[in-house]
Amino acid sequence: MSKTCTICNKGSKLFGTRKKLRAGKYNPTGKKRKYPNLQKFQVPEDTKHKNYKLFAGKKILACAKCIKTLAKGKSKIQNSRLKRAPFSAILAPSEKLAQQNQATKS
Repeated sequence: MSKTCTICNKGSKLFGTRKKLRAGKYNPTGKKRKYPNLQKFQVPEDTKHKNYKLFAGKKILACAKCIKTLAKGKSKIQNSRLKRAPFSAILAPSEKLAQQNQATKS
């Protein structure tokens, strides 16, 4: 199970810290990896948000920010986070083919 949010694709980040000794001198103190606050969450089946309809009725790993957004009733997620992973990238190949077939029939 990967440590990324299913909805916005938020993942871990690596941070480095430095400890100042004296004027202009630093000691490196190592790097730490920070993970997002991921929680198992079941998206309601009757959701009307376009960003969450793909996951309606499914149990997913979502970050706390996405869960709060859904609870507030807002349908917008920051565009910068959506640009990282479009929802079509999450679909299985068979689902993509089914969507393409429906588009060509229309």
